[in-house]
Amino acid sequence: MKLNPYVAGVRTELLTVAEAGGEAALEAAERLTAPLEAAIRLTLLQALSAAAEEITAELAPGSVEVRLRGADPEFVVAIPASAASSGGAGEADAESASVAQVQLPSAPEDDDGQMVRINLRLPAHLKSRVEEAADALGFSVNNWLVRAAAAALENEQRRPRQPRTNVTTGQSLSGWAR
Repeated sequence: MKLNPYVAGVRTELLTVAEAGGEAALEAAERLTAPLEAAIRLTLLQALSAAAEEITAELAPGSVEVRLRGADPEFVVAIPASAASSGGAGEADAESASVAQVQLPSAPEDDDGQMVRINLRLPAHLKSRVEEAADALGFSVNNWLVRAAAAALENEQRRPRQPRTNVTTGQSLSGWAR
């Protein structure tokens, strides 16, 4: 996707508005358009990334990524092959399939569905395994992690809760009793 026409459009609009302010305003606008180009490109990339996140949430189990190659972004749409076609897979594949098949939970009615950002620190060896697993399913790492979290929470809700046992600390007995 070429950003140049959009950046040029903003530049043209800025110069048109500046003409109404006279010669001094027009000169100032012309001096500002070159430095503003980088800010405009960054803002457009942020908007495209936000749109890709929203589309990914709706496209489940597929995903949409925005990749920057040179000065222009490109969209990569990944629609994974059916998990059923994997056949008799091993344990690792079964875990991946559960991540691939999980339906993302819908937001509560009082929630506006807004995406939020968190920082996650992983050991390097785990990060590479996550990247491999996501790539194997055709997901972005972000999409795979969201699905893994949803699958873990879904499995946690299905598992019966174990009653808590009261453990008394500080009192112990040892020895033999008759």
